[in-house]
Amino acid sequence: MISGFTLTSVPLSEIDNHSVLLQTGFWAAVKSLSGQTPFAFHLSHPQIGQNIPLLVLVRKLGKKISLAYVPHGPLLSSSYEEGPFAPFPAVGEELLLRLSELLREYLPKSTVFIRYDLPWINNTTGPLFKKPLHKAAAAIQPESTVIVDITPNEDDILAVMKSKTRYNIKLAFRKGVTVREAEPGELPDWYKLYEETAERDRITIHDFRYYKELFVLAESYQDAPELKLLFAELEEELLAGIIVCFHKKGATYLFGASSNEKRNFMPNYALQWRAMELAKERGCLWYDLFGIPPHAEKGHPLHGLYRFKTGFGGSVLHRPGCWDVPLKPALYSGYKAAEKARNYYFKTIRKRQRPT
Repeated sequence: MISGFTLTSVPLSEIDNHSVLLQTGFWAAVKSLSGQTPFAFHLSHPQIGQNIPLLVLVRKLGKKISLAYVPHGPLLSSSYEEGPFAPFPAVGEELLLRLSELLREYLPKSTVFIRYDLPWINNTTGPLFKKPLHKAAAAIQPESTVIVDITPNEDDILAVMKSKTRYNIKLAFRKGVTVREAEPGELPDWYKLYEETAERDRITIHDFRYYKELFVLAESYQDAPELKLLFAELEEELLAGIIVCFHKKGATYLFGASSNEKRNFMPNYALQWRAMELAKERGCLWYDLFGIPPHAEKGHPLHGLYRFKTGFGGSVLHRPGCWDVPLKPALYSGYKAAEKARNYYFKTIRKRQRPT
């Protein structure tokens, strides 16, 4: 077992400078909107680093039980500036078990388990850990994503894209699609499209207030990242819109909505290209398309999304996903079974249903 780790509780402001969006005080404030309770820490070890920020979110599952969630953590370095490519540590399993022991002292006694949404690159196909670590029945953040290197000039970025993607970007603008930075006050127009998208793609979304308060926080929180709402329009008709976050050296595509009409005008391609241009203007090094299926399986309900995002020529990155450390094993077994059933419904049955 690893020894020498220390964990210190700190104010949320002490993790604001973290270069991983989901480990910042801003993200803690965002998740507080949905009733989650944030805990901030500094993790230290003589050989790994000192005062590494760590955010833990606690969500109630009932009156007397709750879970703890670590989004994209822990990282074994406070530096993440060159992109989301954290190496898989040789001591990963021992680290999670030791960290869980330390966290237990700070978390509510009602906490059933701690879930780590690991940020480390995973290049293996076999099991990563053995019990008492358990692979979660459901993912929270996408396990696989596409990262586009935007450090080259724009011509070179376009050159590594698939030819169909380059063609669709040019087609959108040739057909008269324009992309502009919308004001937060125009968010209701975007949300109407998002509801349309959710119905078409059979996805679950937050209510409007969540996205409205996200922008309010981005304006009011002292060290918040920059959020942009981008609209793709044709003669003032809104065809599609995305929300993009610019944070430190990276930009992340968070949410996207598109109309059922005029999809052949390729507005989504124009939006992603404009977002990459804006990221370059802000000095970002990479653009995260944030979530794809792990493989190019034609029968997968999200195969179209895979083709769309990988068409932009980025690197496909695989993370280990969520791993749980039970603190109350009996209660955890019941929760995992229920979560597995729920996940099967939303990811398989619901995805295959057609809107009426």
